[in-house]
Amino acid sequence: MQPISPAVLADLRRPRPYPAVSVLLPTHRKQPHSSQDSVRLRNALAAAKEAVENDPEVSRAYRFDVIGQLDAALAEVDLAYSLDGLAIFAAPGEYQVWALDRTVPERVVLAQTFLTRNLIAAQAADQPYWALVVSADRGSLWSGGRDRVTEHTGGGFPLVRTLPDFDPERQERIGDRSSTFNDEEVRTFLRKLTDAVGAVLTAEPRPLYVVGEVEAFAALDDAGPLVKESVARVVHGGLVEGPAEALRQALQPATRAQAEAEVAEVLGDLDQARSRKTFGAGVDEVWQSVVERRAALVVIEDDYRTTVRDDGEHLVPAGAGERGAREDIVDEIAEQALETGARVHFVPDGKLADMGRIAAVLRY
Repeated sequence: MQPISPAVLADLRRPRPYPAVSVLLPTHRKQPHSSQDSVRLRNALAAAKEAVENDPEVSRAYRFDVIGQLDAALAEVDLAYSLDGLAIFAAPGEYQVWALDRTVPERVVLAQTFLTRNLIAAQAADQPYWALVVSADRGSLWSGGRDRVTEHTGGGFPLVRTLPDFDPERQERIGDRSSTFNDEEVRTFLRKLTDAVGAVLTAEPRPLYVVGEVEAFAALDDAGPLVKESVARVVHGGLVEGPAEALRQALQPATRAQAEAEVAEVLGDLDQARSRKTFGAGVDEVWQSVVERRAALVVIEDDYRTTVRDDGEHLVPAGAGERGAREDIVDEIAEQALETGARVHFVPDGKLADMGRIAAVLRY
């Protein structure tokens, strides 16, 4: 599961030559269920190929192309690293494979665009953040989520300061080397680092954690508002080059505290909305508020799933195989809410037990 930047999302959602094929499959992290994922994946891709072959709107050239893309995608999938869901996208000339930290309904869709709502909901549930790790001669940026941290190599990162050659005559003139973070060359490097991080945050805003030694924080404060505006600073040296798992563990107390604070905040927002009569709860009421662009905040329990159908006035419960059933209505709500500028926040199961497991703060 890689975070979805605005640029990546825009590319995923642009129209393709027909057919743009989306194959969604729930997967499993552990045995015994994971042993069946390989068979189910092959069956899903076989169904996708059959749909392409039998669609009279697909030209012969595109038919062979897309089937080849699906085969290439299958070869890339390694189910040993399965998460909770898998999305495979294929269109003429391209394919993409996404592992998701959120389960998805099993389906095959042929359309002009890829089906992205499940990715968008998974992204929101993942609660992505940035982690800047600093030393006197290197700055690395890491992309994190609930269960993972990976190094970000765009935007000029990692930034490395070229160390000057050892000059014994200079050292003799000025005496011992100055304190590492008081060196003007280091301060210049940190100002460049601050500018680089600022550019990334502007392009893709997320909470920022800063990791390093205490002296680094003081020097960064002088370089700009980066540390002061970060979610938290984590005092830990030696992690500027990772490894990723060690960094994730070092960040864990801070990310857990931040997650708990955010849950308390959104629950407080819901309580205030109740008292102001700007509150909605339950899948039907929240869906209506999102469609009407009245929702300012949508809060969803992590594992909430429900299948519904639209009876013309309301969403009503439905069976998975029922005609008109919408199995991923919760992900649709998350996607639609984000598109209208609402905030979407996922909370642990049970936090919304008296609200139908999904609730909203309304603009009016």
